Amino acid sequence: MSAYPYQQPQPGANTPSMSTVIDPFLYQTLLSVVQRDVVIQTTLGNLRGNVVHVMPDHVALRVGGSMFFVRTQQIVWVMPG
Repeated sequence: MSAYPYQQPQPGANTPSMSTVIDPFLYQTLLSVVQRDVVIQTTLGNLRGNVVHVMPDHVALRVGGSMFFVRTQQIVWVMPG
């Protein structure tokens, strides 16, 4: 007989979870350029368009007639344009 009693796993112990790192300075910068044209350098290249909406984890950018939703973790820099 074992000295350790059987312990049932805690509910949700093996469920995946997501964590996001939020840069408060980038978030404030993006909020300051809502409805303005900007250039956003991402890890994949540049986007030039109008900032439509900002959330802590992404920004919505209108480029021509298309909407782009860019994760803030992928943004390298932002410049008013």
